[in-house]
Amino acid sequence: MKDLNLRNVQDNWESFITSAVAMAPRLITALISAVLIFIVGRWIIGLLKKLIKKTFIKKDVEISLQKFMLNVINWGLNILLFIIVVTQLGVQTSAFVAMIGAASLAVGLALQGSLANFAGGILILLLKPFKVGDYIEVKSGESGTVHMIDIFHTRLITLQNQMVVIPNGDVSNNSITNYTHLGTRRTWFNIGVSYNANLNEAKEILLNVIRNNQYAFDEPAPQVVVTELGDSAINLSIRATTSLGNFWAMNEELIIDCKKALDNAGIEIPFPQRDLHIYQSS
Repeated sequence: MKDLNLRNVQDNWESFITSAVAMAPRLITALISAVLIFIVGRWIIGLLKKLIKKTFIKKDVEISLQKFMLNVINWGLNILLFIIVVTQLGVQTSAFVAMIGAASLAVGLALQGSLANFAGGILILLLKPFKVGDYIEVKSGESGTVHMIDIFHTRLITLQNQMVVIPNGDVSNNSITNYTHLGTRRTWFNIGVSYNANLNEAKEILLNVIRNNQYAFDEPAPQVVVTELGDSAINLSIRATTSLGNFWAMNEELIIDCKKALDNAGIEIPFPQRDLHIYQSS
């Protein structure tokens, strides 16, 4: 019985050795082919990435979108190369395809909210309603200078030097006010004067203040417009245009100089007030 078992083991071993020797050339050939495919594939991937990056730069594609698209292309090409290499080694790839599909479905279900931000980020980077350096205000009320546009969030630096991070889904689905897109900014604030004031005189005084301002442009022409008969004052709107870098300096100087000019002319800038009438019955 023992001799029979030993004979069977010896026969199986010899059969295995014979099969291994017969398959060795094919295995070695497949292994060498897989290694060569991997090396050549990595070289081609690197070359394609360089060509795509040059194309993005030539087309002036947003930096954030460049990085994201290059990462997606890199991952996609490397996954494709991996499938080709394991196929060359004789491994069935249907299992890998099924795993990738299942993983994609699971990730999509888990990140439904993030996918909305992702789609919003792609739209912002493609349509470019604003860019880094623009001063914007979104419908939710946040405003500031655009510091960075990520795939999922837009980062603003406020005038108080605070960073505000806004989901791109909220930004892309609502209205956006871009104050700097046209390259200039126009101030637009009201000054109230007394009902006893001569409006033509007040308008001329304020126009002279704008004309004498070092930052205000002559074109488009500055304006002083009567906008409202308020409860306590008649509101005059001050409108003047300047460069982006000088906007806040001009805005402050105009407020100070307009008040000073009206004070010198004896024109009152009233504060909110209420008249109280007392009637005594006879």
